[in-house]
This record gives sequence, structure tokens and C-alpha cells, in this order.
Amino acid sequence: MQAFTKLASSTVVLRERNIDTDQIMPARFLTTTGRDGLGRHAFADWRVHADGSPNPEFPFNDPASTGAQILVAGRNFGCGSSREHAPWALLDLGVRAVISMQIADIFRSNALKNGLLPIVLDEAIVDELLARPGITLRIDVATREVTLPDGRRVEFPLDGFAQACLLDGVDQLGYLLKQAPAIDRYENTAERNTHHAC
Repeated sequence: MQAFTKLASSTVVLRERNIDTDQIMPARFLTTTGRDGLGRHAFADWRVHADGSPNPEFPFNDPASTGAQILVAGRNFGCGSSREHAPWALLDLGVRAVISMQIADIFRSNALKNGLLPIVLDEAIVDELLARPGITLRIDVATREVTLPDGRRVEFPLDGFAQACLLDGVDQLGYLLKQAPAIDRYENTAERNTHHAC
């Protein structure tokens, strides 16, 4: 997993509310446990017409959105069923952070486990971002802040464990493995103390 410390990127905007995991990653593409290439299926029903041609109205198909790593979305993003393929697809699409005034809990958990940063901000700020696609935002995971183009800094909630994993570029298992030397020392000390007690 790639470490996430700071990010400066333009935004791509999806104003819709209640974008669920089946819209992010349609169920018919859940045929693999691999992550590579899933980005081409992200938002497939919105990005591509029935005849296979790109939908020019969809924001991710706009050439101006090329390279955008921050998705700003309407309320209740990622609702619906638990689907780890959804954050996988977004990451493969190039998205590193999702900003909304509300992000579904299960999606948020799956995102953080995979290095995708879900950011919840006040509705007034998100409405401002939704109205201005393509602006550049700066995200600092260490300070838990988003810096807006006018210099305003807005804090976002992020628990300490998730923050540590993002900064180190590890998932939950990777975090535990990094603690292996300390765990071994503790177990050896406990074992010696047990023998002495006997």
C-alpha cells in the first residue's frame, strides 16, 4: 500500500447524493479478487452508454478531469452493500481521497483499509467544492487538514490508528507485522517471568 502523507490535486465532482457501492462498482464486475484494472469498471453504468461509447456528460470522461485524484461527492457517498471492490476501483481509477458531507460507515472502513482517504467536511464547505469542479485542494494527513485555494484550512476527522496506517503505507496486517519485534520481546519477557514464578 502506498503511503499517504500529503496530496495536492484538482478535483472531480459528482453532485449526486446516495451514490451506492453498486454504482461505484457494478456487481457484474465482481468476478475477480485482483485489484489491477478495476478502475475501467468504476461508475461503468454512468461512464459508458449502452452501445459502449463514452458518455461525454460524465465528469470522469471530461478531459479536464484527467489526473484528478480527489473526488468530491454528494451526501451519503458509498452507501449500500459492503464491497471492497468499490475502493479498489476508485484507487485504480487514480482517486486517492473522497470528500463529502456524509460517507457511509462501511465504505469508509473499507476505504481506510486500502489507502483511500474518506474526508467528511461541513455541508457548507462541501457545497462550495461541489460548485467549483477542478479546483486544486491540498490534503495533509499528519495535520488532518484540507487547504482550500484561498488558503483556508479545514480540519477533518481521522482516528489515530487509521492515520498511522496511511502515513506508514500499511494496512491493518502490515501494522501488526511492524510490531512483531515488540511482540516478541513482550512474549519472551512474559515467558521468563512465568518460569521464575514457578
